[in-house]
Amino acid sequence: MEKYQIAIIGGGPAGYTAAEAAGRAGLSVVLFEKNSLGGVCLNEGCIPTKTLLYSAKTYDNARHAAKYAVSVGEVGFDLPKIVARKQKVVRKLVLGIKAKLTGHGVKLVSGEATVVDKNHVQCGEETYECDNLLLCTGSETFVPPIPGVDVVPYWTHRDALDCKELSQSLAIIGGGVIGMEFASFFSSLGVKVTVVEMMDEVLGGMDKELSGLLRAEYAKRGVKFLLGAKVVSLVKVSGDEGGEQVQVNYEDAAGVGSVVADKLLMSVGRRPVLKGFGLESLGLERTERGSIVVDKQMRTSVPGVYVCGDLTGFSLLAHTAVREAEVAVHAICGVQDEMSYRAIPGVVYTNPEIAGVGETEESAQKKGLSYRVVKLPMAYSGRFVAENEGVNGVCKLLLADDGTVLGAHVLGNPASEIITLAGMAIELGLKAEAWKKMVFPHPTVGEIFKEAL
Repeated sequence: MEKYQIAIIGGGPAGYTAAEAAGRAGLSVVLFEKNSLGGVCLNEGCIPTKTLLYSAKTYDNARHAAKYAVSVGEVGFDLPKIVARKQKVVRKLVLGIKAKLTGHGVKLVSGEATVVDKNHVQCGEETYECDNLLLCTGSETFVPPIPGVDVVPYWTHRDALDCKELSQSLAIIGGGVIGMEFASFFSSLGVKVTVVEMMDEVLGGMDKELSGLLRAEYAKRGVKFLLGAKVVSLVKVSGDEGGEQVQVNYEDAAGVGSVVADKLLMSVGRRPVLKGFGLESLGLERTERGSIVVDKQMRTSVPGVYVCGDLTGFSLLAHTAVREAEVAVHAICGVQDEMSYRAIPGVVYTNPEIAGVGETEESAQKKGLSYRVVKLPMAYSGRFVAENEGVNGVCKLLLADDGTVLGAHVLGNPASEIITLAGMAIELGLKAEAWKKMVFPHPTVGEIFKEAL
């Protein structure tokens, strides 16, 4: 029986980060992955969606090049080639992770691992012994039990990523991050998109005001939004030109309604993978909602067992998982460290992007925090004006009474790249006065924060 200091189940951002960090620290590591290294994020999530969205953004930019006094001939796109490029990007990054791990001496085992007990993991015929066990099994798509869901054809995000032929219309159930990013992608390519969202605004968890502005922007481009609409049933119907369509029946404040589309995308959300790998045998303490209880070092109630990534149920984001993995390995190595969730950025890669970090007005109100809002049009940044002809955006800061930065929210490109500036200020507990003293290069879009301060 092979023995390792750390056994890791799951090769997504949490698992591969932990494996690399532990290998670099000189520990013996075995990593089990049943599908592809990189997990959902790299193979069917963050990276492939951003690759598709960049193609769509490039197409958008080419179509509107005249705004920048650039004349472009006939603009088109090749969807199969867009998808092929996405696969090439994923392949390259997966190979990069594999090379990194093997370079740090990590033993990679392909297959479905089962926990026997906290010191033994079985995969195929082999049993592996370990001093420490890291569980990084990630999350899976949640498909709600809507009447008719078992008889109508539908896409999950995985199917949408590999779509080689565009339909004329698409209905998306769920206006969260995944739903909005696919609404952005397909509407850019000319598909008539309808988003059905149960809440009263898209992008729950993001700043509500900015989410509403983003929704209004996409409504202007022809995306239809049905808010406060609960889907009650799904029905297969015949299309006008033959072929099958899906009818989504919903209830909202006005009564009942329906939308018919060629394709249906389910993007209601994801949930942690808690079954199917012997987790029950460990008897870990759970929260009321069924997530695994961990401390600030990612330790569970069973000594030597750690949990990182989506399995904790905290944020289901790749960058959170990466940081949790670093903290867990530090704990195993006896390095002082602890996990903080104070400044986890959230980003939606629509065009324009929207990003936020720290408290939203909604979360601050819920916690009873006293705050003031500073809000500026993105036009206060010279660089933004130079690069965004005829486009508006908003930067919003939440400051405590003593000037401490509590939250920051940006609608406008490149929100994803500048939000870390605010994240660092929040994590470090900076006050507006101290943050303002930082020298921002000019002209940059990031200067919007300095202007707001």
